[in-house]
Amino acid sequence: MAAAGGSNGLAVLDALDSARTQMYHMKAIVIAGMGFFTDAYDLFCISTVSKLLGRIYYPDENLFIDKPKPGTLPVPANNLVTGVSLVGTLMGQLVFGYFGDKLGRKRVYGITLVLMAACAIGSGLSFGKTPSAVIGTLCFFRFWLGFGIGGDYPLSATIMSEYSNKKTRGAFIAAVFAMQGVGIIFAGLVSMIISGIMLRYHPAPSWKEDHYGSWKDQMPAADYMWRVVLMLGAFPALATFYWRMKMPETARYTALIEGNAKQAANDMQKVMDVEIQAEQDKLARYKAANDYPLLSREFAQRHGLHLIGTATTWFLLDIAFYSQNLTQKDIFPAIKLTSPAGDINPLKEVFEISKAMFLVALLGAFPGYWVTVALIDKMGRYLIQLIGFFMMSVFMLLMGIMYDDLKNKYTTLFALFYALTFFFANFGPNSTTFVLPAELFPTRVRSTCHAISAASGKAGAIVAAFGVQSLTLKGDVKSIKKALIILAVTNMLGFFFTFLVPETMGRSLEEISGEDGNAGNAGMDVADVSRDDKIPVSSTEWQSSMHT
Repeated sequence: MAAAGGSNGLAVLDALDSARTQMYHMKAIVIAGMGFFTDAYDLFCISTVSKLLGRIYYPDENLFIDKPKPGTLPVPANNLVTGVSLVGTLMGQLVFGYFGDKLGRKRVYGITLVLMAACAIGSGLSFGKTPSAVIGTLCFFRFWLGFGIGGDYPLSATIMSEYSNKKTRGAFIAAVFAMQGVGIIFAGLVSMIISGIMLRYHPAPSWKEDHYGSWKDQMPAADYMWRVVLMLGAFPALATFYWRMKMPETARYTALIEGNAKQAANDMQKVMDVEIQAEQDKLARYKAANDYPLLSREFAQRHGLHLIGTATTWFLLDIAFYSQNLTQKDIFPAIKLTSPAGDINPLKEVFEISKAMFLVALLGAFPGYWVTVALIDKMGRYLIQLIGFFMMSVFMLLMGIMYDDLKNKYTTLFALFYALTFFFANFGPNSTTFVLPAELFPTRVRSTCHAISAASGKAGAIVAAFGVQSLTLKGDVKSIKKALIILAVTNMLGFFFTFLVPETMGRSLEEISGEDGNAGNAGMDVADVSRDDKIPVSSTEWQSSMHT
C-alpha cells in the first residue's frame, strides 16, 4: 500500500485530489446518481399524465351535445399539479442544504430517499372520489415528494465533489447529474409501456367517433394507469437506501468542519488503496481560513459575486429548461409528434405524449448530458455554459419568429430546433449550473450555497410552471410564439450573468475557495492561464504561474 503525505497541505486532502479513479468513485456516482434518476422520473412523469387527469376528472360538461371537447385540467389545477412539487423542491433544497453543513452530509442523506419513496407511493392514492379530493391529495404528496427531491441536489453534488480527485471532478459531478437524463427517458418509457399495455386490453373509439364511449370505456384502466406510473418512482429510491447508509462521511467535512483528521484518514483508507497520515496538527491553518459564516463581510468579499452568478444563471436556465419539459405536451402537436386530442382516446393520448417525450429525451437531451461528462474537464465549465446559453437562445428565437412556417411547412426542422435546444441545455448550463456551486464555496457553507443556487433555479422552474406554461396550455399560436421569444431573452441574460462565475477546472476545492490559506487565489479564473499550459496542482505553483 502506498503512503500519501501532505507536503503542500493536509495529507487526506492531497490523497483525495491526486487519487486515481477507483471503484469507490464509481460507487459514489451510482449511489448519488440513482437519487437523481429518481428525482427526474418523479418530477417529469407528471407531464405524461396531466392531460389524462383532465380527461378523467374534468370531462366536458356538455358531453352529450354534438361538439364537446375532451376534458382538460383548469389552468389553476394544471399549474398546481405540475408546479407544486417544484415549490416543495425549492424548500427542501434550502432545508437539507443547511442541515448538510450543520449536521454532516451523510447524516441527512438517507432521509431524502425515505421521503421520496413514501410520497411517490402516496401520490397514487386519493382521499376521496371528487376531482378536488383527487387533485388535492396528489398535490399534497407531490409537495412533500419535491421536498425530498430538493434535499438530493445540494447533498449529492457536495458529496460527489468532496469525494472526487481534481483531475476528473467535473466529469464525476456531471455524471451524477446526467442520471437526470436517464430518469426523464424512463419517465417517458414507463408511461409508454403501461399505457400501451392498458390500451391493448381496453380499446376505445377516438373522441370524434364516440364522445361518451371514448371516455367511458377507458376510465377504470386510465385511472389506474396514472397512479401506477407515479407510484413506480418509489422503487429506485428504496433500492438505493442501503448503499447510501453505508457511505462514510466525506473526509473534507470530517477533517475541516468536525476537526477530526484521524477519522477522515481512516475513512478514506477503507475505500482508497493508500496509507494516509492523519496530520491533526495541520488542521489549524485550514480552520482559520474557513472560520467565517455565510452572512459575513468576509464571505461577501470572497464569494459574494460567485453566489450571485451561480444563483442567477440557474434561475434563468430553469425558466427555459422546465418550460421545455413541462410544456412539451402542448408543443408536440405543433411539431406533429402527437395527434390532436379529438382524434384519439385518452390512453392513446398518453401513449403518444410519452413516446414523443421518450424520443426527444433520448435523441436530444440525453446526448447533451454525456457530451458534458466527456468534455467538462477538457473545455471547462465556463465555456460550456456560455455556448449552451447562447445556442439555446438562438434556437428558441428562431422557433418564436418562424413558428407559423415551422408548424405548417417545416415540421421536421421544427422538431430539429426543439431537440437542439434540449441538447445545448444539457451540453451547457443545465449541467454546469449544478457542478459549479459544488466547487466554488468553502466546506463550511458548500452545501448551503449549492442549496441557495439550486433553490434559485427552482424559483425559475416555478415561473415556468405557473407563468410560461399558462401561455402554452391552450395551444394559442400567438401565446406560444410569445413564450418562445421570452425564453430566448432569458437564455441570453443567462449568457451575460455567466461572466460572474470563474472557472474551476483543474484545481483543488481548497485552492478554489481559499481554504488552503491562500485567500488571494479564491475564485481565480483558470481561463487566465493558457489552455495549453499545465494546470498547477498546488497554490504555490498557481501563484507562480500567474506571475510569469
